[in-house]
This record gives sequence, C-alpha cells and structure tokens, in this order.
Amino acid sequence: MVKILIIYYSRSGNTEKMAQAVAEGAKQVKGADVEIRKVAEATNEDLLAADAIIVGSPTYYGSMSGKVKEFIDDSVKIHGKLEGKVGAAFASSGGTASGAETTLLSILQALLVHGMIVQGRSDDKHYGAAAVGAPDREATESCRRLGKKVAELTVKVKM
Repeated sequence: MVKILIIYYSRSGNTEKMAQAVAEGAKQVKGADVEIRKVAEATNEDLLAADAIIVGSPTYYGSMSGKVKEFIDDSVKIHGKLEGKVGAAFASSGGTASGAETTLLSILQALLVHGMIVQGRSDDKHYGAAAVGAPDREATESCRRLGKKVAELTVKVKM
C-alpha cells in the first residue's frame, strides 16, 4: 500500500474541489491509500509518512499562496528526508494568463529542492492540473488524471 497525501489551500473553494478530484483519480489505483489535508492541518510528520505528496494552491501574484509557502518554508526542518518521494502540483487562478503555470512551477521547484520525483505530463498540462475559477469538466478530469498518474508512479517506485 502506498500513501498519497494531497495538501491544499483554498479560500473560495475552487482549489478544494480540485483536491477532491485529484483524490478521486488517485483512488482509482489499486494499492493507493489517499488522504486529503488542508494546509493549516498538515504537518511535517504527514510529509514524512507519505510516499507521494500533491500540493494545490490558488494563484496569488503568479505564485503559490502565502499559506502554502509558509508550510513549505517550515518543511526546511525535514530537509533531505523527502528525497525519492513522488510529488506533483495543481493550481487555480482567476483568469487566463494570470499565473497558474508559474504557481505550479513555484510548487514544483520546492518539491525538487526536497529531492522529490516530480510527475509531469508529456501530452498536455505538462506541469500539473490548472483551473480558471471553479474547475469545469475538463479541469476536473485533468485533476483526476493527475491523481491517477501520481498514484501509478508511486506504486512503481515503491515496488
């Protein structure tokens, strides 16, 4: 059994809906135990216990929210201990060309600094799942696909 941890911050509820869809996708994979936590409830111990960590944030000035950044900054206390875990990101934004990709990259950058294995996509949505406002059908499916791909990779890595 692999443990997939989804951590997110959501003020409007849009990123929370995305987190639920990511979890739905991960749960499709046999052997995946999925847990969702709001960033305010997550701890460094949760990160250590997970085999994969998927982080979601709304876009604030082209980057992750301050709440997510604060959580990641606190993870310096466990630096080096997340190496080899699988990671991925998802983000919501207020409009097109308003920073969702840079938000995803800011999250992925932090995961890479921790030595994590980042799950990307070669066909579309290369950096993770993104939605403009409330996730529509396409964005929700992208979130499910992200969760499933991360869970599949984590199972492979843990074999």
